[in-house]
Amino acid sequence: MGQLSVDTGHHVITDIKTYHADGKDSQYLPDICNRLERRLHKQGLLWHTCIADTGYSSGENYAFLEAKGLRSYIPPHGTYKGGSDGFKYHKADNCYTCPQGKVIPFKKVFFEKKNHTKKKEYRALKPVCVDCPIRSACLGKSAQEKKFTVTFYLEGYERNNARVNSSRGSYMKGKGQSAVEPVLGTLTQFLGLRKINYHRH
Repeated sequence: MGQLSVDTGHHVITDIKTYHADGKDSQYLPDICNRLERRLHKQGLLWHTCIADTGYSSGENYAFLEAKGLRSYIPPHGTYKGGSDGFKYHKADNCYTCPQGKVIPFKKVFFEKKNHTKKKEYRALKPVCVDCPIRSACLGKSAQEKKFTVTFYLEGYERNNARVNSSRGSYMKGKGQSAVEPVLGTLTQFLGLRKINYHRH
């Protein structure tokens, strides 16, 4: 699996490396960034923004980039969970309230191996849901209590998503496409490199 980084300001390839193809793009982003940061630092260059495709999205990556002082513009993918629909989050108590006003408390933090993501579980006590007027619609036929998971990095996701969905985010998306696509076109059409994954910065 080839990973390629491009400087959107000058259309220059700044990093390229092959990885084993048994991992996801998102798993390789920290290594790419660490290597690239060292290279740019040696050249006296500042790096402040990371644009990448959905495949590089993860709460872990958003937290990693923020820790480095980098602004991410990476659209979230399908594994992102910001809470159950109609449920309101209360940060101070780390709990949710359902549409009926019942409290859904935090239960545990766990690591979902399938998607390599860290999550929080929220689950109501059985008595809370017993006489609920929307029980069947909310729980379905087999569940006894409301239970759902939320990404551990909810606030990081929300900050990233706000940037992605802003007017600046639209500009950065277009900037990335206009800068990176010509580089990829040259590699695939003229230099015989038929398949490549990439992120922009």
